[in-house]
Amino acid sequence: MSSAEDTSRTAFAVLRVPDFALHSLLRTRPQGRTGAFALLDGARRKACITALSPAARSAGVDLGCTAPLAIARCPHLVILVPDASSEAEASAALLSVAFTLSPAVEDTGPGLCTIDLAGRPVGQHASALHEAVRRLADLGLPATAGLAATPLLALYAARETASVKVVESPRAFLDRLPITAAEPAPELLPVLAGWGVRTLGDLTVLPKVEVARRLGPPGLELWERAAGQTCRPIRRTYPALTFTASLDFEHEIETLEPLVFVLRRCLDRLAADLSVAGLSATDLNLELRLSDESRHRHHLRLPEPTGQADILFRTLFTHIESLHTASPVIGFSLGLTPARTLVRQQGLFETGLRDPHGFAETLARTSAIVGADRTGTPRPDDTHRPDSITLEPPAAVVPPPRPEAVRVPLGPPLRRFRPPRPAKVELTGDAPVYVWTETVQGAVTAASGPWVGSGDWWRPDLTWQREEWDVTLDDGGLYRIMETAEGWFLEGVYD
Repeated sequence: MSSAEDTSRTAFAVLRVPDFALHSLLRTRPQGRTGAFALLDGARRKACITALSPAARSAGVDLGCTAPLAIARCPHLVILVPDASSEAEASAALLSVAFTLSPAVEDTGPGLCTIDLAGRPVGQHASALHEAVRRLADLGLPATAGLAATPLLALYAARETASVKVVESPRAFLDRLPITAAEPAPELLPVLAGWGVRTLGDLTVLPKVEVARRLGPPGLELWERAAGQTCRPIRRTYPALTFTASLDFEHEIETLEPLVFVLRRCLDRLAADLSVAGLSATDLNLELRLSDESRHRHHLRLPEPTGQADILFRTLFTHIESLHTASPVIGFSLGLTPARTLVRQQGLFETGLRDPHGFAETLARTSAIVGADRTGTPRPDDTHRPDSITLEPPAAVVPPPRPEAVRVPLGPPLRRFRPPRPAKVELTGDAPVYVWTETVQGAVTAASGPWVGSGDWWRPDLTWQREEWDVTLDDGGLYRIMETAEGWFLEGVYD
């Protein structure tokens, strides 16, 4: 088969998250996969349990029971209520994975999306759906997938499997499905039961015209759905243009672990959105909403555009691991600033940082320990004061070294001691005659000086003054000594 024929067949896929409202809440809880949880729907006339986690089912809790009965059967059961912000974030995660399969995606309903796979090679359909289900599981959403020639058949397949179902023989697949799979109107169920119709195959063996004559238009639509003859165009939705995530917590968060867990879930989803759009993030904005109605806002500039979730998370974690808030966290908003992925050809003699994000993370951790004013790249200040520097952020690309200026040697080079070594100096008049240090001592046989320097007199906190002497000791060495407000020091030795 040629490649053109391989992509010409019509195929639709459906990604489905069962018990979507419950799993949208569990994905934000570290113990969501193992704990006993139940979803209580209070919007009904009588509040009852509408969804259960596997642990709750194993404990004997049933759907439809009341909250007191459920807790009586499972004392450690955690009862949750639907949350709109959690469902919106989970829907965004589902769509971000769907867009990795095709640009033609429909947001069919809560926990349900339909994908038109036209243009993708047929041989890649099943493997792509398995990968999509795996990615959704990593995002905390256990999903199933169906693949068929129409959206309706794909939906049936997604409902009838625990993983991925490919419908290759529609007739054989439909005949064994229960009649409820076609979603008949409630008033038709007693009639169908009286006819002995239990499966879709039982209905489709009846003449279509006779079913329509006895049951009317609802019966005709039901027969067509049971036969898989309903086909419709999908209502396309489009990828997000903004990359934000927001969530409100049911309970106040006072420790780091649950906050980090939820932030990582959201960053994974945002990174998937960036990948679909072919973009990277240049900035990260975090806002924490606190219980005292205050807000903590922080802006993080990334050293280099990236769309990798691990790098984004490490950058964010470096900030929040040392963060202390005045009150517990009740919600957050997270945003990424998108940009085109950086593509740059360096010069022949330019060298860049091998891992700019790792370097920035190490620098941030160091700054948290020693202080932000004590980390950076030293730059000499515009002053005559020796060793006066300013620390500035390091450059992302190290420029090639400038050629050294040609200077005529004026004397032997001075090998400076850093820091200068404390010294005791004996004077006769104003001239030194003897020098004592831990490593050097002796009588001065020749002295040249003094050379007096001072500056920054207009800044009392930075005013400086020093007096320098070049001395030769009786051991034959040539040294520089200096006097400052702190006393005498041996500054260096001449080679």
